[in-house]
Amino acid sequence: MVKSAPLTTSRKPSKVEAIKERSNSLREPVATEILQDTTHFSEDAIQILKFHGSYQQDNRDNRVKGQEKDYQFMLRTKNPGGLVPPQLYLTLDKLADEYGNHTLRVTTRQGFQVHGILKKNLKAAFAAIIKNMGSTLGACGDLNRNVMAPPAPFKNKPEYQYAWEYADNIASLLTPQTGAYYEIWLDGEMAISAEENPEVKAAREKNGTGTIFHDKEEPLYGTYYMPRKFKVCVTVPGDNSIDLYSQDLTLVVITNDKEELEGFDVFAGGGLGRTHNKEETFARVADPICYVEKDDVYDLVKAIVATQRDYGDRTDRRHARLKYLIHDWGVDKFRSQVEEYFGKSLAPFKPLPEFKYHDFLGWNEQGDGKLFLGISIDNGRIKDEGDFQLKTALREIVEKYNLPIRLTPHQNVVFYDIQPKNKQAIQKILSSHGVIFELEKIDPLVRYAMACPALPTCGLAITESERAIPGILERIRALLDKVSLQNEHFVVRMTGCPNGCARPYMAELGFVGSAPESYQVWLGGSPNQTRLALPYMERLHDNDIETQLEPIFVYFKQQRQTEETFGDFCDRIGFDAIREFAANYESQTVAPPEITDDADGLVETMADSTTAGITEESERQEVAIANTTIATSKNRHRVTLQDEVYDRLKEISSRQNKPMTNLVNEALLDYLKNL
Repeated sequence: MVKSAPLTTSRKPSKVEAIKERSNSLREPVATEILQDTTHFSEDAIQILKFHGSYQQDNRDNRVKGQEKDYQFMLRTKNPGGLVPPQLYLTLDKLADEYGNHTLRVTTRQGFQVHGILKKNLKAAFAAIIKNMGSTLGACGDLNRNVMAPPAPFKNKPEYQYAWEYADNIASLLTPQTGAYYEIWLDGEMAISAEENPEVKAAREKNGTGTIFHDKEEPLYGTYYMPRKFKVCVTVPGDNSIDLYSQDLTLVVITNDKEELEGFDVFAGGGLGRTHNKEETFARVADPICYVEKDDVYDLVKAIVATQRDYGDRTDRRHARLKYLIHDWGVDKFRSQVEEYFGKSLAPFKPLPEFKYHDFLGWNEQGDGKLFLGISIDNGRIKDEGDFQLKTALREIVEKYNLPIRLTPHQNVVFYDIQPKNKQAIQKILSSHGVIFELEKIDPLVRYAMACPALPTCGLAITESERAIPGILERIRALLDKVSLQNEHFVVRMTGCPNGCARPYMAELGFVGSAPESYQVWLGGSPNQTRLALPYMERLHDNDIETQLEPIFVYFKQQRQTEETFGDFCDRIGFDAIREFAANYESQTVAPPEITDDADGLVETMADSTTAGITEESERQEVAIANTTIATSKNRHRVTLQDEVYDRLKEISSRQNKPMTNLVNEALLDYLKNL
């Protein structure tokens, strides 16, 4: 018997809790409505559909007044550790063309998203994924999401193999047990899959301390599942490729001198989602909790899940994540409750080395004579567009060499188990399709940047993200060139809303959608994503980027310490000093007009920006936006190019690896000289 029923509270549970209760373990109303000849689901069904791995969306680009919304569905796969077998990849590639929008998108949690599926094709798409070694169950919804792990396939580093193994096992441990998934999408036929690890199965059924329900179809989740999503990752000491501080639960592999697994260090309470103008919502980094022996790790994971399941807030979904429970209780009380479910005292956290960010791009030895190749995918979007035929190239490589894939937490793709004799042929395929794989040819600003999909399909998006970031990165690069920081780069992340799907609050420079064409600006995160950024500006209009960022970059150039990164500089110097410098700053050179592709061709005036004060709680672990004040506005003229000229310019810029602004300025100067 559990120690605290999920809904024993003096406040009324949220609407979603009632929907889950009525769902009959995630069956209804999805099972009924999938049979109906309609273009979309009801609101109740939409909530349950998420648990199955799909979001109902509406393409806002195609909205027509007086007509029904352009309903479509996004399917998200669940791939522990980012593993995508060749058979599954080819299936997803085909589904994207048959039912989707002809693209695949790598997520920031090492899965794939297929966009643009119509309701009438949804069941066929689900079935194809399930029958080809894939799953979408739990990729969305109020339960454990995809379990992340470093994507590096090192065969000579046992700790990486342990991380993969336990990411798989914990994903299995926390997988919903309801039969609804196969009943709805495969008409009750169970998919052929590998035999479940007996140790994991036994751990799921083991009770004695109140972690499971004996009379429920869902022994761990019960009737109501989790209060909100629950994110888990497994990593190795020093490897922060998975943004460990942003997770609800992180396990760090601990080995002995013989490289044998001994146990895990445990972090808990990270999370980045927040809501604009709601200071009670905030981004938070995870706390060190304890160390656990390997034989007890599944019991500890269940104990932490049960604590959040039974004590997490089920009345206010904005306050429902584990980070708020730990914030409200404090780490000591949280540990105490976990110990009750665990059945014994928790061991002290073991010392760890400093964590570093890795993206594992380029060619690498995997330690067994074979190679792996990390390919940079801008914002995770795998597509064919003009001479850039990434989707075709990846499909050809998988078809020809039957290579497995690991998706990375930075939306990239890693091919591994590559025979050295095939290296040149694979490079030829990529080059012939316009895909850059040489690291020296990738602008580091682009390499380390990340954006969420946002408009037109995400219902939460306030403004652009994926479609906007390429142009914004070009403008930032041009600005760095202007102030003689040509070789500088830093982590830039952008989202179209404050949910933080691309983890902007851990970036050195984060853009968070706050209004149409406007963003909050966050500064001071670590280049290794080990420190939370802080809110610098509440609303920066797209037009105002150069004016507001130029003085910050100049100040960075003048006052940085040796080898100091941009994020570390902003954190060290403080926002008061940055604002004082910016207030007194006057550009020493006259900046040429910025060439843009505005649709209306009008000269524009920049909007006002507002700056936000800083709220710091619990030693900078939690950050919320405070009141705003109006900053000074300046004017900057903008010029419009015809579409065909802009497209040609963009193509040359990419080929020559040269900022578009520089190309335009050179061409205009040559033209003006001849007048």
